Amino acid sequence: MITGKYPSLRLRRSRKNSWSRRLVAENNLSASDFILPIFLIEGKNKIQPIQSMPDVYKYTIDRIGKIIDRAINNQIPMVALFPNLSKKLKDPFGNEALNENNLVCRAIRYIKKRYKNKIGIMCDVALDPYTNHGHDGILNSGYVLNDETIDILIGQSLLQAEMGCDVLAPSDMMDGRIGKIRNALDKKNFKNVQILSYAVKYASNFYGPFRDAVGSKISLKGDKKTYQMDFKNSDEALREVALDIREGADMVMVKPGLPYLDIIRTIKNNFKIPVFAYQVSGEYSMLANAINKKIVKKAAIFENLMSFKRAGANAIVSYYADRLNDILP
Repeated sequence: MITGKYPSLRLRRSRKNSWSRRLVAENNLSASDFILPIFLIEGKNKIQPIQSMPDVYKYTIDRIGKIIDRAINNQIPMVALFPNLSKKLKDPFGNEALNENNLVCRAIRYIKKRYKNKIGIMCDVALDPYTNHGHDGILNSGYVLNDETIDILIGQSLLQAEMGCDVLAPSDMMDGRIGKIRNALDKKNFKNVQILSYAVKYASNFYGPFRDAVGSKISLKGDKKTYQMDFKNSDEALREVALDIREGADMVMVKPGLPYLDIIRTIKNNFKIPVFAYQVSGEYSMLANAINKKIVKKAAIFENLMSFKRAGANAIVSYYADRLNDILP
């Protein structure tokens, strides 16, 4: 409750000087608030631009060292790995996800061997990069099967944990998968492997550039509205989070980020659990293109990222995470 009134109360007094604004700032951003996504491709000594995502690239494993070095030097806590596979490695069941020599597994081993625990590794648990239909699970007559998909996700999770992944991030939105994965991990003595559940993942129109980056956009048949959330709903997000916490999630993700700041705040107010936000590819690309065309100033990046923190996000997955020296004041 505000007490006092103008002219004895002047809120502008604390805004007059930079030192005063910093002193009373309610929220701040640092490198520790970010997760850096890295797109992987097969081959050697390759860096490929992603046309729909300005200044974002795909890397062969032997080229990610420089990216990891910079992330560690900038005190980024964690990287997130996403593969782009050749068509010949994809099938209706996503079997390549269970191959111990697949692209993600080799990248995990490379990072752990070279960097030990200097930086965390987050891996996506979902089948869309591995299926020839672009869906996150087993497709049957146009519908993604829930329980049959979970069986494969359990195998994918155990494999990634065995390789050395620190944080498993199921992004598939199958009902019940968090509990099943947590139980399987505990039975195999992977009790300290964390689960970041994409508990609130909307069937959004902002994912297009990401699907370009992982190579699933062209192959995607139909949409994902039968398993990802309806963006008209908010109460449903609370139910999803409550279920995933009960099943063993250590952290939860809201995806996309900016159009769902209200959801981040609602979850933060209702659950005492770390809440992460994903500044997804569509959000990133719109902002990056607007800056490149000088429609908005570069300072809009910081303003945009701060909105996640102000809404209550503990951490942000952002393609800007490797350029924080140019973004954070």
